[in-house]
Formats: sequence, structure tokens, C-alpha cells
Amino acid sequence: MNQSTPSGFALVGPGRAGTAIATALVAAGEPCRAVAGRAPDAPSTTGTASALDTRATTVAAAGRAAPLVIIATPDAEIETVAATLAATLQPGALVVHLSGAHGLDALEPLATRRADVELGALHPLQTLTGGDDASVLAGAWAAVAGPPTVTRLAHRVGLRPFPIDDAARPAYHAAAVVASNHLVALLGQVERLAAAAGVPLAAFEPLVHTTLDHVFALGPAAALTGPVARGDVETVGRHLDVIADDERRAYTALADLAGRLAGRDEAALREVLA
Repeated sequence: MNQSTPSGFALVGPGRAGTAIATALVAAGEPCRAVAGRAPDAPSTTGTASALDTRATTVAAAGRAAPLVIIATPDAEIETVAATLAATLQPGALVVHLSGAHGLDALEPLATRRADVELGALHPLQTLTGGDDASVLAGAWAAVAGPPTVTRLAHRVGLRPFPIDDAARPAYHAAAVVASNHLVALLGQVERLAAAAGVPLAAFEPLVHTTLDHVFALGPAAALTGPVARGDVETVGRHLDVIADDERRAYTALADLAGRLAGRDEAALREVLA
């Protein structure tokens, strides 16, 4: 794909990540030629196609539509989509999937059947809720694999690409899940514990933002404060006395992680967490 001359792309999988990338590409001057989903008449397919000013079609037809095909389906469907595309892709096409957990291995059906096409992986390291503007990608990092064209594609939509080997993908994706999904789950616990004290979640927003700022400015170990960091076992025990049984496991697990981060291994702390 020539970076300066728009040549068009097709999107297979009109979900959150695919729509965000597609919208950013269109904003950068790269026209969308087709959108394929579970079916050409599925509401998600037709709605995304309309938003991108293009047509809804089948997966096989999407392969004929443009020299760049973006696969943004659930991970379990990538290989099936790749196999469907194999017979219809334009010679020299670039096929890129957006999975974080998989690398080029997910495109094996194309690697074995279409030596004349390029294969890549591009995972935006950003949370996408579906209601975001494509500008949320600007400045975010992205894990890439494949030819230099994939790196140029990432730059084109405002991402900061870094290469990652297929073997490192599971560990990388696990870190991404903890950083986003587990953080959200943790804040869900904050909301529940705070509600028991009659305090709204919004009251914790400045604390959360400042904590994150300190983590990225100082590093996690230096940013850690609180009872575990200072060895205040009595306070930890008082927390456990009032936390509901179904909330206690998460608290003790994270207090244990805080102790490891702080380099504390006192018997008293181990005892109260046990």
C-alpha cells in the first residue's frame, strides 16, 4: 500500500477495533471499499458500511475489493476468514489482523496458499468501547508484526508501533488484559466497597488519576503507598474484618502483590493475609 496515494482497504469484522482503525484510515484519506461481517445484511455490517460510505458484502468479495484487507474478527474466527480470503485476494495484497494474542501464525491458511500476498498483525494497545472517536488511537502504542508496510499502516492512523515476536504475544496480551480489563474490574470493586460506606465512585477519580500519573512518572515500586507499603499490618487486618467474604479474596491477592512490590515479607503480614 502506497502511503501517499490512497488505494483503499476492506474491513472484515465491523466490531470496535476494526471500526476504529477503519474510521482512522478514512480520516487519513484511505477509502474503504467494502465491509464484511457475519452476513452482508447484518445490522452491524450495514451500519458500519454506511458510516464508512461503502458497501456491505461477503468475506470472499471483500478480498477482491482492495489491496489491503483488515481482519478484525474474534480471535477464533481469524483462520477461517483467512482461508475464505485465500482464493479471492488481489495479488500483492496485504492482509492484517488486529488480534493481540496472536501473531502471524493466525494467518497460516494464507501463508501456505498465497505466497504472493503479505501478512501482518497490528494490535492497538488501547481500550475501545465502540462509542469512541477514532482519535482515541492517536498516540497509543501498537504491537506489530510483518513487513514494513504494517508499521507504516500503524503510523498512518496515529499509532506508535513496536515489533513483537509471535512467541512473546501471549505474555504481551496478558499484560494488556491486566492493564485494562483487570484494572476496570478492580475499580468495580472500589465502587462496591465505597458504596458500603456511602461514598460515590466519583470521589476516587482524582486519587486514581494521580496514582496512575505517579506510576508512569516514578515506576510502580516508587509510586506504591498505603498500609502494606509501610508495614501497617493492623490496618490491613481491620480492612479484612469489614470487607464482605466475596470481596476478600481479591483484596488479599492484591495486598500480597503490593507486599512483593514493596519488598516486604514479614510473618505478621503473611499471617493476616492468610
